[in-house]
Amino acid sequence: MTDAIEAFSIDIAEAELDDLRQRLARVRWPDEETPSTEGEMSWEQGTPLRYARALTEYWREHYDWRRAESLLNGFPQFTTALDGPGGPLDIHFIHVRSPHEGAMPLLLTHGWPGSVMEFHKVIGPLTDPAAHGGRAEDAFHVVCPSLPGFAFSAKPTVTGWGIPAIATAWHQLMIRLGYSQYVAQGGDWGSIVTTQMGVDAPEGLLGIHTNMVLAAPDPETMNDLTPAEQSALAAFQYYQDSDSGYSKQQSTRPQSLAYGLADSPVGQMCWILEKFHRWTDCDGDPENVLSKDEMLDNVMLYWLTNSGGSSARIYWESFGSMSQDAVTIPAGATIFPKEIFKTSKRWAQKRFQNLVHFTEQPHGGHFAAFEQPEVFVSEVRDCFRALR
Repeated sequence: MTDAIEAFSIDIAEAELDDLRQRLARVRWPDEETPSTEGEMSWEQGTPLRYARALTEYWREHYDWRRAESLLNGFPQFTTALDGPGGPLDIHFIHVRSPHEGAMPLLLTHGWPGSVMEFHKVIGPLTDPAAHGGRAEDAFHVVCPSLPGFAFSAKPTVTGWGIPAIATAWHQLMIRLGYSQYVAQGGDWGSIVTTQMGVDAPEGLLGIHTNMVLAAPDPETMNDLTPAEQSALAAFQYYQDSDSGYSKQQSTRPQSLAYGLADSPVGQMCWILEKFHRWTDCDGDPENVLSKDEMLDNVMLYWLTNSGGSSARIYWESFGSMSQDAVTIPAGATIFPKEIFKTSKRWAQKRFQNLVHFTEQPHGGHFAAFEQPEVFVSEVRDCFRALR
C-alpha cells in the first residue's frame, strides 16, 4: 500500500471516439412506445423513441467530447489507492484548493446516474467566492471523488465495496490530502455515503449536508401530517410503484444489465436519460434545465469508461445493509421539490439530532448542483458557515 497521489488527466484515444461514432451510425432501434394519455411523445414507458433518435443524431453529428474533456481537465485531477475490501483501490478525484487563506475543506460526493461532472458549475464559486460575487470568508477547498466503479475510479474486483467501506475510504482520502478537519456534502448515493460518515463521525469530520435527506417518517406524526409531509409520502409511494424498477434491477442482477450497457451507447444513454427527465424539475422536458451537451457529457463518463455495470453494482452491494442510525454531529439539509425522497424538518430532527440547517426550496430536483448551482452554493455556504 502506498500513500502516493498521482496527477491524472483524461485523454481518450481517438479510436474510442471512432468506435462510438460507428455504433451510433448503426443503432438497431426498438419499436415505438404505445400512445398514452400523457400526449404525443410520452415518457410513461421510459425514454421515448423519437427523443432518443433526435439526441442520438445530435450525439453523432454535433457533440464534441474534446470540449468536455478539456472542461474536466481544467480542474486538477488525481488518483490515489485507498484501503478497502480486497486491498487498495485506485480512486479518481478532483481537488481544487481555494486561493483564500482559511478556506474550509469540503468533500463533495455524487451518486447514480451522476458523476463529478455534476459539480463543474459549483467548484469555482465554492473555491473562489470573491471572484463569483461572494465573500472570501466562505471559501472551500473542494474534493470531488468518483465513486468506486464509476468513471475513472477503478472497478472493484471483490465484493464489499458498499457504503460503509466507501465512507471509511473517503475519510482516509481527506486525511491523506492533509485535511485534519473538513465537512462533507452529497446527493443520491453521495447523500447515503455522507450520512454514513455522519453516523461514523470520524475524528475531524465537523459536519455534513445532504440534498437527498434520508429520514424516515415519524409514526407519531401520522395523524397530524403537514402538506409537505403528505407530499413526501406521496412521492415515496410513486417511487415505489412506478419509478424504482431500475434500482430493483441494479440491486439484484446488475451483471445481466451490464451486457446491454457495455455494448450499446444508446442503451446507456437512455438508461440515464430517463432519470434526467423524471428527477429534474424540468416541466416534462429535461432540456429545460440541462443542455444536450450537459446530459451527454455525463453519459460519456459512463460509456467511455465502460462503467454501466460496475456503477450499477453499488446497489447490489448496498441495498439491505444501509444504516438507519442517528447522526449526532452537526448536519444540514436542503429539500428540493422534485427530489425522489423528501422529508420534513421534524422528521429529519429524529435522525439528525444536531440539525443546524434546514430549508425547502421552491425549484430544483435530484441533481441539485447540476440544476440549481447558485442555490446549491448558497445552501452549502449557509450550512457550514457556523462550523468554521
